[in-house]
Formats: sequence, structure tokens, C-alpha cells
Amino acid sequence: MKNLFWIVLTLFIVACSNNSKKDSYVEKDQIKSVHKDGYIGDTQCVSCHKDAVDSWKGSDHDLAMQIADETTVLADFNNVSITLDGVSYFFTRNNEDYIVQVKEIDGSEIEYKISYTFGVTPLQQYIADFDNGKKQVLRVTWDVINKKWYHQYPGDKFSPHDWMHWTKSSQNWNTMCAECHSTNLKKNYIVEEDAFNTTYSYINVNCESCHGPAEQHVNWANTIQDTLDNKKYILSGKSQFNQMNMCAPCHSRRSKLTQNMIPGKYFEDQYLLQSLSDEFYHGDGQIDQEDYVFGSFVQSKMYHNDVTCTDCHDAHTLKLKEVGNNLCMQCHEPKYDTPSHHFHTQNTESSQCINCHMTGVTYMGVDYRRDHSFRVPRPDQSVTYGTPNACNTCHNDKSNKWAANKVVEWYGTKRQEHFSDALLLSNRDNISDKERESLDVFINDLNFPAIARATIIDNIEITKPQDFEAILKGLEDPSPLVRFHSLQKFDAFSLQDRLGIALKHANDTTKLVRIGAAKLLLGVDINTLTDIDVSGLKKSRNELEEMLNSNADFSLGRMQLADYYLQNNDINNAIKHYKVALQKDSLLIPAYSNLASAYSLNGQPEEALSILNISISKQPDLARTYYLRALLYFEIQQPELAVKDLNQAIKLEPSNTRSMYNLATYYYQNKNLSEGEKTIKKALKLEKNNQDYKYLLALIYQEQGKINEAQIIMQELNANQ
Repeated sequence: MKNLFWIVLTLFIVACSNNSKKDSYVEKDQIKSVHKDGYIGDTQCVSCHKDAVDSWKGSDHDLAMQIADETTVLADFNNVSITLDGVSYFFTRNNEDYIVQVKEIDGSEIEYKISYTFGVTPLQQYIADFDNGKKQVLRVTWDVINKKWYHQYPGDKFSPHDWMHWTKSSQNWNTMCAECHSTNLKKNYIVEEDAFNTTYSYINVNCESCHGPAEQHVNWANTIQDTLDNKKYILSGKSQFNQMNMCAPCHSRRSKLTQNMIPGKYFEDQYLLQSLSDEFYHGDGQIDQEDYVFGSFVQSKMYHNDVTCTDCHDAHTLKLKEVGNNLCMQCHEPKYDTPSHHFHTQNTESSQCINCHMTGVTYMGVDYRRDHSFRVPRPDQSVTYGTPNACNTCHNDKSNKWAANKVVEWYGTKRQEHFSDALLLSNRDNISDKERESLDVFINDLNFPAIARATIIDNIEITKPQDFEAILKGLEDPSPLVRFHSLQKFDAFSLQDRLGIALKHANDTTKLVRIGAAKLLLGVDINTLTDIDVSGLKKSRNELEEMLNSNADFSLGRMQLADYYLQNNDINNAIKHYKVALQKDSLLIPAYSNLASAYSLNGQPEEALSILNISISKQPDLARTYYLRALLYFEIQQPELAVKDLNQAIKLEPSNTRSMYNLATYYYQNKNLSEGEKTIKKALKLEKNNQDYKYLLALIYQEQGKINEAQIIMQELNANQ
């Protein structure tokens, strides 16, 4: 054992020496790793990169997560009692330990020991250890600036059984936080046990979080650098492409495609970036919910002109490189820092570039973050669509119309072409054919951000065959994000129609797109494919399974895993995972209807009915649940209840043509032809080209003896075949 120690120590000393003589050359493949995954720690970086390490010390990255002790805990644990939103807390010390006693709104009382601190400013959070390897982030948080305890989202009262409660999945460190607050994080989620064996090489965000494992780099620096080998074996982030792949994984709202993050690996081979959905962004793409910067930055002209994070931020201190408008004047002409441009008094808050072009939102109660899409204020859009604008953020006593008129007064009537116009249009109902054509053109215009084009693909409705022409072009787009979202538009096609499209992309160069193809190929009989197609399908399907298992610790991810089993006709596994998803989040409403469908397919109609009843009790205004329950009532021979539910579904969602179609079919089958005719005509008014609806109307006409009307419809249908 002693000999092994001296061998390892010798290797360590060689790695840290600065001997680069030619005669010390060693073939790279002869160098054996003596560190876990090649991560050596920041202490070994100091000898060559002292200035960088010194700058990093004390940064938000350095202090991202720490063991709770006298030097790291910033909050007041000196026998403090507070009550917030019906929850009582008592913060105290027990020798070295930091303790919080919590009395929940249901009266239950539990004491927790604080294991770790999380973050350092403007707030600090605290983590407690739970069973099954889980670590939970307390809801109660320390406001570092104002030195007080607070709830990030005041006014909300969460039952201990609610998914949003701090002891549940929404505040689980392993799932929600760990990957981006520690170095070489391995989540190690055990799907079958709903447990974690999470590990990391270093507790904080150190040099190797960004630059990658440095063992080979140190070996290169000491033994190989005088040869022709100039790779250096370290990530530098000098180009925008490389830097985005280093920074974006943690500074973006995204879904995981792989089990563990690999520093510097191509973003779309590891993640799916969240689109500009109105769930997270305003209709024009401005930030609403947290986006962690990257989703807004890729919208900007800055990004499309090769600006990088480090053009504005120091890579190691993370601080801005210049103060005030001097930061912007690094690149922009001085005329933009004058009243002739901004029309405000010089050297005031109103004259600061960021206050017009980087409005912000306060998250987590006290954390103000700015929008990195760097947009020109558009109060005219605010007038039409109700979106926020920078002008009225300051002039909140004035109307949007006032601000829009001021912009015209100062800058004229013409606004620069901007993708936000198309985004807002795509969110509107009842757009004209001409407007729809403009969106089709936009989708394939590479002058606009890929994230905006991908979002519009999501937003638009496909109502006729020619609508797919732009989507087909999108399948060949340079952006993997656009290709992925284009693929998903074919999900409603029959399996046979999806087959040719999806197989072509099962061998795409980017994992994200291959996964998109695999989703379209669920249910394909592998025996009907060629060997080449089988190879591509197997690879993409394995990647899809990896993605699903990587996200199964989320309630939504677990539901998607269950969906996968359901689509592959593995009903029992689907039922099992739907149940786990609902255990994680009892308010995950789509999981109820999917579980009910699984029970129904499994020949368990009573269980399916029970699940739908629970869903309706939790969200009684959702039309789809009544529609599904109606189908189940038909199945168990209770048509009166089915008709009642279909009418309720239509009442809740007047555009719900599927409920109208099923109701009209029931009326037709039961000879209530006048009600059937009235109902299906209502559906056709909303979907005038739906051939199934037209065919049903023809059948009703025929039963009514309206032979001419029936024949006219049938001739039209035959002509369109």
C-alpha cells in the first residue's frame, strides 16, 4: 500500500512541475489517469494561472455551494422566530450545527439540520439532507442585502403534500440545482427506486466546470508542449461557438438529453433549449419567467454579430468589465451616448443604455436580472398586444400610447424589421391567409434568430397540405433547433406518413434532431425496415430512452417516460410510471388523463373512471377530461352520462370540434338526425375542410332523405381523394 502511495505521489509531482524539456516527452496514450474522470482541482491550476484563480476566488462561481459552517452561513440563526405564509420557523445553533425548526400549515413540526449553503448574493439558500440521497432547498431564504428571512414567492401557502412544497420535487437539489452548482456532477438517479446517489468532484463551480477536466492539460504542459502537439487538452472558449457551449448549459432554461453534462460538448447534443413559449416569455420574446440568459441572448443582434459573454463580463470574477455606458461604448459609436439618441438628460439613470435596451425582472424575490435580448423599445406593440416596454417601465404614470407617440416624434414612423412582429402575429387567433404566408416565409429566413423561427413553427396551426411546405424546408435548416421543431409538426401524421420523414433524420449529425426523429418513429415495426434504417432507428431510439430516463426525476419527465411505454404498448410499465409522476406532483393534470387511457387499454374501465373523476375534482374546467370521460361512459354503456360530458366539454371549449363530432355521431346512430345535423354543422363551421365531418354530414343527409345534398358532399370528397 505504501509503494502505491509513492507511485501516485510521484505522478502528482510530475504533473505539477514546470519541466518542459524535450527529453521529458511522453506519448499521450501512455499517460494514465490517476484522478477521477481527469478532474484535478483548482489548486493545481495556480502555478500557471495564478491571476485567473485569484480573480475567481470569492466569485459567485467559487461560492456557488459550500458546507454550512461559521465562515459560509450568512443568515441569522441566533434563536430567531418568524412566521411566513402560515409556516413558523425557529432558527438556532446547536454547537457547530445550524438548525431550523419548521411548523407547517398542517400543524406538523420537524427539525432540520442545515448541511450546505447555496449562493452568496443577493440571497442565500440552505440545504438539508433527506432519505434516498435527496437534498432539499428550504423555501425560507436569507436576503443578504436587507439581512432578513423571507419567502421568495410571498402569499402562496403550500401543503406539505404539494409538489411546490420545499420538501418535494420542485425544490430538490439533485434535480433542480446540482448540475450547475458543482463540478463534475453525476446525478445518478435510480429510476426504479426514485432515489439518488449524486456525486461531484468539487462542491463549487471551479476552473474545470468551464474548462473541462485538466489532467491531460497538465500532463501536456509538463511533458508534451515542445512537440508538434498543440491541442493543449483544455477548453478555452475563445470563439463564440465554443464559449456558448461552455456557458449555455448552466445559463439556459433547457431539458436534458443526456445523463451527465460534459463541459464544452455541443449544446444541442446535450440539451433542448426552451422555445419562446408564452408560458415563459412575453409574446414578443421578452423575458417573463426565469430564462437564465441564453434563451434571450440568442435572440439578440449581439449574438448574431459574434459578441460573447466575455466581451462584457470578466470570465473569472464574473463582474462587468466597464461601468455604465462605457461598457456599451466598447463597441458602439459615441453618438449613442448623447441626448440626440436617447433624448434624456446626460449622466442620469434615464440615459443609461441598459435601462432602455435591457429591461429586467426580479426573480426569487430579490434577484433583479436583465433581459439579454438587447431590444429596441416597442411601445407600439404594447398598444396592440399588451407586451411590456422600457419606456413605460420608467414612465409608469403614462400610457403605452403616449410612449408610442414619443417614439414616433423622436425617431419617425418606421420601425426596424424585428422578429418580434412575427412572434406576436403567430400567437394571434384567426390570422389571414396573407399573414400566414408571411409566417411561412419567416420560418425559413435565416436572417432571423433560430429560436424565434422554431417558436413560430410551434405556434402555427396546420390546416391544409400546403401549410407543410415551409415546415418541410425547415427540416433542412442549419439550426438543429429548427429541424427538431419542424419534425415535431409531423406528429399528427399517420405512422406510414411519418416514416419516410423521420428515418431520414434518424442519422442527423445532432443528437437533438435524432431524438426528434425517434419520437416520430414510436410504434414502427422494425422488421419492415432495411438494415440501414434499423441501425439509425436503434441509435436514435437509444438516445431517446437516455433522454427520458435522464429526466425521470422530474414529475413531467416521469410522465413522458410513461408516455413512451404507452406508445410502445407496454401498458403495465406506463401505469407504473404515471403513478410515480402523480406521486411527485398531484397537480400534474395531463398525467391523470394519460393514466386513465392506460387503464382503459388494459381493460380496467373502473380504474380509468376513478382517475378521471379525481382529475375533474382537481381541475373542473378542463374540457379534455370531460371528453375522455364521455368516451369511457360510451365504452361502459352509459350513453346518457356520455352525452352530458360531451356537452360540458363543448360548453367549456366552444372550439372543441372532436366533442361535437362524437356527439353528432351518437345522435346519428340513435336516429336523432336533426340534433346530429345541427351539431356537425357547428363543427364544420370551425373546420370547414375536415373530411370526416363532411362525411358524417353526408350520412345524416342520406338518412334524412336529402339525397342531393348527400351526393354533392360525396362527390366533393371523392374529387379530393
